[in-house]
Amino acid sequence: MATEKGERRRQALTEAAGELLREGGFEALRHRAVAERAGLPLASTTYYFDSLDDLITAAVEHTSRQDLAAGRAALASDAEPFDVVLDQLLGHPSRDGGLDAVLLRYEQLVGAGRRPYLAPLMRALRPELDALLGEALARAGHPLDVDGVRRVVETVDGAVLSALIEADPDPRAVARAALVRAL
Repeated sequence: MATEKGERRRQALTEAAGELLREGGFEALRHRAVAERAGLPLASTTYYFDSLDDLITAAVEHTSRQDLAAGRAALASDAEPFDVVLDQLLGHPSRDGGLDAVLLRYEQLVGAGRRPYLAPLMRALRPELDALLGEALARAGHPLDVDGVRRVVETVDGAVLSALIEADPDPRAVARAALVRAL
């Protein structure tokens, strides 16, 4: 019974950390904030996670898996394939919409590169993302191999970064246009 309770507490902390990550990026992930969001004692964060790095890794994996699952569900429900691609790269507009949210998403991606402990997770998740993007692009009539998918991602990312630098109010429209041009 204690193990089940421990798993529930660890999951509550992971979910709370994921919410904070989505709302405020890596800077929002602090032991106290996570414990408060989860409604658990502060000591529970260090009991269930060896370090803040471990907690951040769990949050990144949790949110990434949520995003991948949402993308798979959208494809299964016959969502517009380009929307699935853009949701995976920029975040879902109903959850993460707007210039500030896209900026936060890209800050998190760049911030992951500053955290070497996240590199193994990011490398493990990349093939899943590539496969999902490849499936969406194939459904849109543009079957691509992994290298082709990565070139499309690079093109979209470049366009989004330019839009963010210029404070374009609609980086999603810029990303869609870049996606269309790339294909």
